[in-house]
Amino acid sequence: MGLQINIDNGGTLTDICILNNGAVSKTKVMTTPYDLSKCFFEGLQKASGVIYGQQDVARLLEEVDLIRYSTTQGTNAICERKGPRLGLILHGAARDLAVRLAEQDPDLYAALVGDRVALLESGGGDEQIVKAINELTAGGANRLVVSFDGRDFIDAESAFKKVALRKYPRHLLGAVPILYGSELSTDADMVRRTWTALINSFLHPAMENFLYNAENRLRSYRTKNPLLIFRNDGDASRVAKTVAIKTYSSGPRGGMEGMKSFARLYDFADVVAIDIGGTTTDIGQYVNGTVAEQRRGHVEGISVAFPLCEIVSAGVGGSSVFRVRDGHIAIGPESVGAVPGPACFGRGGKEATITDASLLCGILDPKSYFGGDMALDLDRAGGAVYGNIAQPLGLSVEDALLQMEHAYEEKVAVELHRCTKIGKDTILLAFGGAGPLNACGVAEKAGIDQVAVPKMAAVFSAYGIGECDISQHYAATLHGCDQAKLDAALASLKQKAARDMYAEGFGPGSYQIVARLLAVVGGREVSLTLDDGPAQLERFAGAESVELELSALKAV
Repeated sequence: MGLQINIDNGGTLTDICILNNGAVSKTKVMTTPYDLSKCFFEGLQKASGVIYGQQDVARLLEEVDLIRYSTTQGTNAICERKGPRLGLILHGAARDLAVRLAEQDPDLYAALVGDRVALLESGGGDEQIVKAINELTAGGANRLVVSFDGRDFIDAESAFKKVALRKYPRHLLGAVPILYGSELSTDADMVRRTWTALINSFLHPAMENFLYNAENRLRSYRTKNPLLIFRNDGDASRVAKTVAIKTYSSGPRGGMEGMKSFARLYDFADVVAIDIGGTTTDIGQYVNGTVAEQRRGHVEGISVAFPLCEIVSAGVGGSSVFRVRDGHIAIGPESVGAVPGPACFGRGGKEATITDASLLCGILDPKSYFGGDMALDLDRAGGAVYGNIAQPLGLSVEDALLQMEHAYEEKVAVELHRCTKIGKDTILLAFGGAGPLNACGVAEKAGIDQVAVPKMAAVFSAYGIGECDISQHYAATLHGCDQAKLDAALASLKQKAARDMYAEGFGPGSYQIVARLLAVVGGREVSLTLDDGPAQLERFAGAESVELELSALKAV
């Protein structure tokens, strides 16, 4: 394929990787968190300048074959707890569910839901539903999640939905968005299914606003191909066919795809990656020929219903705030992002960051930073370090810089040990805008002897999303699995796949269908890939429920 543009939107910088008939080039722009579509188009403008020698977005969008986009915005929103206030509606029979949810992550649950929970008793009728919605919205909820228990939870949630649409029709101003857990997943585990719905609802509005705005701006140029959203599962889809929770760590997943290609190229068997951007350090591991992925992925340690790459995002990056607490340096998870940014950016930031420290230590050149497009201010950096770190600790600025560097590297090293397995042959792969700067110090503190820095380190996540398929994934839970039930469920999922892949631009026969059954039988997981013949269902005898998964994939 000729011209492809990969864009990875981070909390501080947005990276652009340009693949043009085998040649690879890169550029960056500042992220504009108040309007992400602005930095998206600024990135396209700079990319057109790299390709043509002068900026010509109209020509670029006429000639480009693919635009892929990934983002850390979902990761940053969860990490910094920035999002809507959610209300949760449950069955009275599951009144202990709120406690079970909170036990998994008290801080995250408090930030997303808190005390905005309503319980519906059996036989309460329409009035009870109206009362629950009114109480939650009056209590500050601006989005609602409905999650019911029992084998008939899909039917129960559908009945609730009919009442809600009748009492609160969507054409009315101020109608509160309601997400039903069964619309996202039929996972039999209610806690996991509910957390999936809560996290998705938390991420949805910001992602929707930006992505549709960006896509509408692309349409104004009559772009011939739709914007593709790179997901955490390693594939991509159109905006209208993308679920918000799958954008969580999609940017970091691009870095993991790059790590996989890098490790295979150089025949590395064990690699841990630190992808350090402005807001987070994203950590993953390549071992046994692949990157770690869980069928039930994790968001902030919480199990969700979708497969996700095992990436841990620690709240420490180039724009993370350094503060003195109880006589010690604390880092993050607060970040100054790109606006106002580190003090040295000269955009009004007054907090000390590792970027300010790197500038004062001579690691960064104040004149050539950001390709010479941004001059860094040594005096502002020095003032921030002195006022926020050196003075409170009673240190000179020079000693404060050493303490900041030590604390920063130590925190990243601790996170590495927390979420990866480091052995004597482990290699540290450092990338991202800030990854290589302190890589050797991190490796030393983590007990790693070898460090590798790829040529495209500065835009490695954007580079990594270049190899992905367009896909859609589906699942259904079967109780009492027999051939008739399986055939009916399989036909239903294939119908959904045909509809969604047609919306992606692919007709029947132009994409691959893969289906399999999974269940836990006798304490062990059993799986079976389905072909066109009768399934060997005797293998699932004794299973309480069987999960049918179907994927539709198109290579691009």
